[in-house]
Amino acid sequence: PLVKWAQREDKIFLTIEVTDVEGQVIDLQPTGVFSFTGKGGPAPKQTFGVKLELYGEIDVEASKRLVNSNRLFFTLIKKDEGYWPHLMKVKTKEHWLKIDFDKWKDEDDDEDEKPDDYNPGGMENFDMQQMMAQMGAGGGMPGMGGMPGMGGGGMPPGMEGMDFGSMGGAPDEDDQADSDDGDMPELE
Repeated sequence: PLVKWAQREDKIFLTIEVTDVEGQVIDLQPTGVFSFTGKGGPAPKQTFGVKLELYGEIDVEASKRLVNSNRLFFTLIKKDEGYWPHLMKVKTKEHWLKIDFDKWKDEDDDEDEKPDDYNPGGMENFDMQQMMAQMGAGGGMPGMGGMPGMGGGGMPPGMEGMDFGSMGGAPDEDDQADSDDGDMPELE
C-alpha cells in the first residue's frame, strides 16, 4: 500500500492508505521496527503488508494510532528528540513510500503551525450552521455595509440615477409585445 510520512523533532507521522481494513495486525517495537498486515480495499479484499525498520528508537507507550474506513494514521513518538535524516535505518528509495507534504515541517519552520495529529481532512468538527450564523445566515457579513465610494444606494458614483429598466431583460407588467416575441422554432 501507499505509505506517507512526515516528522517533527519529537514524532513521526505515518499514514497507510488502505480502505476498509479488516483483521489488521500492527506491531511496533521500541527498537523502531514497525509492521502492519491486514486485508482491505474494494472487494475482493487484498492482503497488504508493510515492514519498516525506522532510523531511531520509538516510545511505544506514548505512540498513538487511529484506524478509519479510508486509512490508518500513526503518531510514533521518538525516544530521542531530533530530526532524522531519513525515515528508515537504511536509506533506500521505495516506490510505495512518499513524503506527506500536508504534515511535513522543516527543522527551521515555526512550530505554531503544527497539524492536529488525527485531523487530516480538517473538516471533522466543521459546523456549517455555526458558520452561516456568524455570516448573518447567508445575507452577507454583518456590519459590513456598502463598499467604500459606493454611497448609500450601493451604486458606483455617477450611476445613481440610471434607469436600468430601459435596458431590456425580464418583462414587467407594463412591457408591450414586440414583433420578435413569437414562439421559438422547434430544435432539430
